[in-house]
Amino acid sequence: MPLNTWGPVLGLLANALVFGLSWWPFREMSARGLHPLWATALMYGLSFVVISLFHPQWFRHLRSHPQLWWLFIGSGLTNLGFNWAVTLGDVVRVVLLFYTMPAWSVLFAWWLLGERPTRMSMLRLLLALVGVALVLKTPDTPWPVPSSATDYLALLGGASFALNNAMLRKLADLPESVRMGAMFGGGMFLTAGAALALLPSGQVGMPADVGWWPYALGFALCLLFSNLSLQYGAARLSANTTSLVMLSEILFAAASSVALGVSELSTRKLIGGLLIVFAAVLATIQHQPKEPT
Repeated sequence: MPLNTWGPVLGLLANALVFGLSWWPFREMSARGLHPLWATALMYGLSFVVISLFHPQWFRHLRSHPQLWWLFIGSGLTNLGFNWAVTLGDVVRVVLLFYTMPAWSVLFAWWLLGERPTRMSMLRLLLALVGVALVLKTPDTPWPVPSSATDYLALLGGASFALNNAMLRKLADLPESVRMGAMFGGGMFLTAGAALALLPSGQVGMPADVGWWPYALGFALCLLFSNLSLQYGAARLSANTTSLVMLSEILFAAASSVALGVSELSTRKLIGGLLIVFAAVLATIQHQPKEPT
């Protein structure tokens, strides 16, 4: 792999590590009375305020670059779907459903970026999806797959993340502060709006304790770092390559959840995970990076 590709790839891996481990702070906050929608709105809100204070001019770009609203929506729905699902369901299953993302990414990259799928990209995609299928569909798993609201939340997050990555690539010429403002704004406003809308139904309650604040503060700082890493990597690699490299999140989530006794690692999951990793490795080896502007 060319030396000037290592930086973007490592940036994406750093982002994947943070999100691969994110199930733990979200569950800890949920156990202390902070619903994941409120947690997401709070943490993204902190970052949104920081970005807005240091780069207040980013708002001006919303009028001249209306496509930023797609980044706003993509980021908001990604966090709404994934953060809620990973709190409710089996960690490995949620992460794997989230990473049907490459399938969506091929479509978004073709539609938004004009990147026609090649035979090799389709091969990598097939390897990744076969790996996902091996993990998800066991003899004891009933049809249909997905089979619950948690599954659909994870799928919503994956499709939205593919949109998010494609828009980062499309808007790569804009300053990072502008793109981050849209992403953090979406993460804050869409999740807070969803939480408020669900209050009357009882699915989401108002936080009644403050024992969650150390987790929220620590993870907010991690999110700021991880989004900077994603900005750097996704703006310099193709949308399909970004999606496939980010599949490493599955490994981080699986290893951490197994180590803490939340999930079990079977032979089927191991083989599926290896296929997914192999697809990601192929993507990094064969990618020709875009020259930084």
